[in-house]
Amino acid sequence: MTEDTPASSDTPKLSIGRRLRNFADDYLPQGRWLSILTAGFIVYAVVVLVLGMYWSITPATFDVVERARGYSSSASAVESAAPPVTGTVTTSALLGVVDTMLSKPGGYLRNDRFPPGVYLDNIPNWEYGVLIQSRDLVRAMREFFSRSQSQSKEDADLSLAEPLLNFQSDSWLLPASENEYRKAMRSTASYLQRLMDPNAQDAQFYARADNLREWLAMVNTRLGSLSQRLSASVSERRVNTDLAGDGNASQSTAAPSELEVRTPWNEIDDVFYESRGAAWALIHFLKAVEVDFADILEDKNAQVSLRQIVRELEGTQGVVWSPMILNGSGFGPLANHSLVMASYISRANAAIIDLRDLLSRG
Repeated sequence: MTEDTPASSDTPKLSIGRRLRNFADDYLPQGRWLSILTAGFIVYAVVVLVLGMYWSITPATFDVVERARGYSSSASAVESAAPPVTGTVTTSALLGVVDTMLSKPGGYLRNDRFPPGVYLDNIPNWEYGVLIQSRDLVRAMREFFSRSQSQSKEDADLSLAEPLLNFQSDSWLLPASENEYRKAMRSTASYLQRLMDPNAQDAQFYARADNLREWLAMVNTRLGSLSQRLSASVSERRVNTDLAGDGNASQSTAAPSELEVRTPWNEIDDVFYESRGAAWALIHFLKAVEVDFADILEDKNAQVSLRQIVRELEGTQGVVWSPMILNGSGFGPLANHSLVMASYISRANAAIIDLRDLLSRG
């Protein structure tokens, strides 16, 4: 008499791979669903790639005077043809630059958390360069351009716009960075409307040489830092000049007499596009300054100096034909895009120093 053996003992155990294949045979007949999923993924990847390439195109420059006239929607044709009110072109340039940063294809990408924005690297750093220059200008407008003296009251709208524009650049939600920046634009636009209203005496823009020098000093420090970071794409040893020029100077902690300076390889393209964005914004701001400070610049015979600065910055906006930012060393066979950018930035920075010196003369 034989004992009954459980049926499971005669059934071989299936491997996990075999079970998955059986599941696919049962629910994905002839592999059609797998083919559909694969085709869908390929289409999605292509769309993300194309969108990423399109969103990575940096915006073209715009006419700051035309933008100022565009913000004056209530002006008649005669008023539009009249010379702009002092300060309106600079304020409009600030609004136009921030609006372009937020409204370009893809919108504001620095805080994106989904494809293709989350995969992009260059354009978010371009946005950061634009943002830094915009923050410096709105700060100068709040502290210098809109005030007659150091003891005078600051403008109410600009006192709201500056902290809003200084909100962190990568906040995705609650609140999103772009929402705060649009609030800053609304406050700045309110200041602009009051500036254009002849009956509004509480909004002023003082185009003076000392005010312009204060803002240019801020630009100097930004461009100087960018120039050093760009140049550090190639490793080099530098003499420590932190305390040069003052025999009694001291610093918090000791530092070596020579420093090894180099921008990390994975940050080289970040610095390049941040510099490109900063230069793009400065082109508009300096062209606006040429209009609003025309009398000051003419009195100092400084128009040519300002235009040369703009010319140097425009050189930073050339087409990058290489698919990536090259980092050739020294006089090697490969180009070094960072050093080319540093050359333009350094020349513009040197010209700004000369312009500040020119404006300080009586």
